[in-house]
Amino acid sequence: MEPVKVGVLGLGTVGAGVVNLLARNGDEISRRAGREIQITRAAVQNPAKTRECDTHNIQMGTDCRAIVEDPEIDVVLELIGGDGQAYDLVMAAIANGKHVVTANKHLIALHGNEIFAAADEAGVVVSFEAAVAGGIPIIKAIRESLAANRIEWVAGIINGTGNFILSQMNFEDVSFEEALADAQARGFAEADPTFDVEGIDAAHKLAIIGSIAFGIPLSFEQIVTDGIRQIAADDIEYAEELGYRVKHLGIAQRQDNGVALRVHPTLVPERALLANVEGEKNAIMVYGDAVGPTAYYGAGAGAGPTASSVVADMIDTARMMSVDPSGRVPHLAFQPDQITEEPILESDEFICGHYFRVQVADKTGVMAEITRMLAELEIGIEAILQKDPPTAEDDARVIIITKPAREGTLHQALEHIRALPTTRDGVVHYRVAEFED
Repeated sequence: MEPVKVGVLGLGTVGAGVVNLLARNGDEISRRAGREIQITRAAVQNPAKTRECDTHNIQMGTDCRAIVEDPEIDVVLELIGGDGQAYDLVMAAIANGKHVVTANKHLIALHGNEIFAAADEAGVVVSFEAAVAGGIPIIKAIRESLAANRIEWVAGIINGTGNFILSQMNFEDVSFEEALADAQARGFAEADPTFDVEGIDAAHKLAIIGSIAFGIPLSFEQIVTDGIRQIAADDIEYAEELGYRVKHLGIAQRQDNGVALRVHPTLVPERALLANVEGEKNAIMVYGDAVGPTAYYGAGAGAGPTASSVVADMIDTARMMSVDPSGRVPHLAFQPDQITEEPILESDEFICGHYFRVQVADKTGVMAEITRMLAELEIGIEAILQKDPPTAEDDARVIIITKPAREGTLHQALEHIRALPTTRDGVVHYRVAEFED
């Protein structure tokens, strides 16, 4: 059979990894795909730049549009990033009958609904395994391997930068600023780390996960997103005393009244698998009603892991090129006419455990008053920790972990607690999650 000819838009770290992987494992890849996969063209800003791959068989240029319009190109590999130029080029590639492979979670999270609709209309495939968790095949696992299940929840560490920072804060006893600087020095964090530390990167990925898990449209704008910048070392320490570790999780969960999509710092029991994932690694758990909990762990970024997923998508695309479009795996796991709108819950509707810390006057009866307020709102208590003041002039700290409760009810309780004359500074609140391993 004729080789599959690929045009690459952007040939940076990941693109070089793809070229090198195809060169190293070309024979094995051809045996799996049933035909050779060749990168024949690449569009880059500076064709003369020295690259970490062999480009002598690749036609290098600067014109992305020429690649998406080239009749000889079968597959366009989009590695530009962002949702501006990348969106225009992907839509142009689809209009020209090209299949598309991308690692761009930003693009898919914000524009996937219209991209997939255009691809279905054109009879082409858009593959995006590398957009979530790098080398971990989580898209394929949920979309295909767990297709017999009703997915109840997905929860995971899906941003390695944030996980590295929290690991450093936990084990190296450093501040957030020190841990971030370390992550930047090691190349785990960008010079502008906003997307990572504010949870935006994780929310992009969670939008994709939630859609393929529950058969809903991509809903990035509705995800409740909290970052890690405000996490205090004290709360990491108190959580550990109570048997928990603080992780930055993305959680997609069915509830009786809708779907919860949330990215936030989370207290996880120290015995749980997710509590023990350290450094820049990613890990995701998926709970299906038939299979129960399943876990996926590995490198969430980097040239090799991301290239692994990109090339796997190329192999799948090569296999599907001769398949009638009606027989292909749907982009978002469910048949396009079966994607259904579900209520995406506001944070007040979340059902989970809660951690809160309050600074109070060191007086008799304060703890009793706080627990009474929780009891009146039927919020159960899982654990309590009281930290006595270091001196007579200082305030005490009360730390409470609740049993699962509606978040709006918990906020009612916190408003009452803030109003107590014995309450001092603002109340710190984090969510708590329990997972079956």
